[in-house]
Amino acid sequence: MSTTRPTAAQSPGRPPTVHLGVGSLTAVVVGSMVGAGVFSLPGQFAANTGVVGALIAWTIAGTGMLMLAFAFQALANRKPHLDAGVYSYAKTGFGDLLGFFSAFGYWASACVGNVTYWVLIMSTLGAWLPALGDGDTVVAMLGATAGLWVTFLLVRRGVREAAAVNRIVTVAKLVPIVVFIVISLTVLDPEVFAANLLGGVDAGPLFDQVRGTMLVTVFAFLGVEGASVYSRHARRRADVGRATVLGFLSVLAVFASVTIVSYGVLPADEIAALREPSMAGVLEAAVGEWGAVLVSIALIVAVLGAYLAWTLMAAEVVFTAARDGDFPRVFATMSSRDVPTTALLWSTIFAQLVLAVSFFSADAFGFALDLTSALALVPLLFAAGFLLKIAVRRDGYGTDAAARRSRTAELVIGALATAYVIFLLLGAGLELLLISLIVQAPATLLYFIARRENGRPLISGAADVVVLAVAFAGAVVAIVGLTAGWLAI
Repeated sequence: MSTTRPTAAQSPGRPPTVHLGVGSLTAVVVGSMVGAGVFSLPGQFAANTGVVGALIAWTIAGTGMLMLAFAFQALANRKPHLDAGVYSYAKTGFGDLLGFFSAFGYWASACVGNVTYWVLIMSTLGAWLPALGDGDTVVAMLGATAGLWVTFLLVRRGVREAAAVNRIVTVAKLVPIVVFIVISLTVLDPEVFAANLLGGVDAGPLFDQVRGTMLVTVFAFLGVEGASVYSRHARRRADVGRATVLGFLSVLAVFASVTIVSYGVLPADEIAALREPSMAGVLEAAVGEWGAVLVSIALIVAVLGAYLAWTLMAAEVVFTAARDGDFPRVFATMSSRDVPTTALLWSTIFAQLVLAVSFFSADAFGFALDLTSALALVPLLFAAGFLLKIAVRRDGYGTDAAARRSRTAELVIGALATAYVIFLLLGAGLELLLISLIVQAPATLLYFIARRENGRPLISGAADVVVLAVAFAGAVVAIVGLTAGWLAI
């Protein structure tokens, strides 16, 4: 039974919501998290640390992100009526305006990030098709454009069909990664592994190694919120939490295994010098040229799966925000197949514009990668903060012993998850956060349009004034800083 609230955007004739089980929701989580990054982990880790440092880094990153996964699980059980978690948790906990900023930031992050997937696919294919180059030729842009719109047509056919394809693609991309892990274990050289325990020849102190490696893990787990974003389609709300934790633990096991087994195949310095994707070089060293081909194919499949998962989530967030009156109501348009068609269309148009810009400026494209992460982390902060807030205020908790234990546990989870996301934001850097406001501040026009459409005051109170002042002031500071930098050049 759907728990979606009826609103003005939902007519009585609206088609019934398509429901997905825990398996499909887990596939959304895994599909969004396992993209291109896993294929570069061996080289990125080997350039910073050895086996010991890698284990410490994955332990810290895994523990912090597990707290965030538990936070989403707790919220799914504690607030089952809230859809599209990263948006609705911010809205319910901190007001309509911050809910809008969360929804728009997450949507923009997904759309901008999706472009990188197609450029990477074209670049990978460029090894066999020279016309594609490094993903920066006219032919590559046309190929990426075709991919954008073919995916649009696929998702437009229906949520159930898209979810089925995502399940298949998720399995298809995990199989080669598991093959890599198994083969690397069978050829593992104990002497090489032992020599890599403390890193390469120029490895510094262990603390510095771990600190450098943590930068690699900072954004590895974006997508853990996937099941929460798609909660409207959950057959049971408890499945959202199960899928979040199951998906996270599966991905953590894959990421850590890929990293550690590589140290037994080649010396760390040689792994660090491999061309990306470094996993291809490691497997080629183990079994020959066909290993590199297998990894290249797996990378393309993985990227396609991640793109599909993020396309689903991007459209879902703005659809829910429009349905609740925080985005213009046109974004709440629903097809007979339960697909938010307008949200999906504008997500694809947004990605197409970013693709065009990236074609003309490689620097702007690289900058967009960093901006993607900054935009995505703020909604996660609001979600973790929401759990902390309701635990502190005892919102929805009983008074018996079991309820008190549950509240204490969720208070700790909320505090740790909030602290971890703040750590990730600090890792991204204040400068990048300010620059993200250049995108966010002008977008408030959409919020004001939605408020007017629904007969609401444009500003709800003093808190909104403060938020807007900070957003626009931050955007101005960022623009001034960028302008000064360009003039200095």
